[in-house]
Amino acid sequence: MADLKHASHRVTGGYDIVIAEAGDASAPAVVFLHGSGPGASGASNFRQNIDAFVDAGYRVILPDLIGYGGSSKPEGLDYTLQLFTDTVYEALVAHGVTSASLVGNSLGGGIALLMTLDHPEFTKNLVMMAPGCVAERESYFVMPGIAKMVSNFGSPDFDLAEQKRLVSNLVHPDFAPNIPDALVEERFAVARTQPKDVLVRMRTPDLSPRLPEITQPVFVLWGLNDEFCPEAHSRLFLDHCPDVRAITFVRTGHWVQVERAAEFNAYAIEFLNARR
Repeated sequence: MADLKHASHRVTGGYDIVIAEAGDASAPAVVFLHGSGPGASGASNFRQNIDAFVDAGYRVILPDLIGYGGSSKPEGLDYTLQLFTDTVYEALVAHGVTSASLVGNSLGGGIALLMTLDHPEFTKNLVMMAPGCVAERESYFVMPGIAKMVSNFGSPDFDLAEQKRLVSNLVHPDFAPNIPDALVEERFAVARTQPKDVLVRMRTPDLSPRLPEITQPVFVLWGLNDEFCPEAHSRLFLDHCPDVRAITFVRTGHWVQVERAAEFNAYAIEFLNARR
């Protein structure tokens, strides 16, 4: 795998946001925004995608969101979509990234949308895998995947077996046996440093009424068997954004970029190359 260089940037509020990167620093930037869940981080969520994008001539930027990875994990506050977006955007600018294509999965897709709405000059293109924040927060709670994610995360009883179960819930049962032990262990190490507030006090708005404001090219990829963000939400983008491509994968869950890594890499790079 490409060597990752790491940097940390102090942002408003006194929080530190860690950014990993690979590839030529002068190449077009692609920022990968990871989703939520115990143990998530930029590198672990996109490990199967980094090399393909670097080999295609892109500068790969992998932030750890506030509350995740190596970034600050404050307690006693609401983890709002605006907080995620503002802190990662400020860190990206401090890192020297002034324009980029955004690749976001789940919560990361919602962050990519809000960043584009708040800073339209920053975003060149959007590639999103099962993006969240396009429905009322409560509507996601009735999804079967959310129910399966109830765990003892944040307690001393949280163990490696529970971490593996949570990761397995993100993918289609066909793929679950292929989850590497190293990925589970990497996420477990992060999860043990996270406060429960990261999940319990996460607050996300419904951005769907603002989708017509997104004029950048959008590529949406979705697993038909996603139990967290319904594949039917792909129609929201097709109906309301002016420049959209959408692909749905059968027998695929919430992690298109992992479960269908080779296809995701090929399709996403083709999409970006056509707009360089």
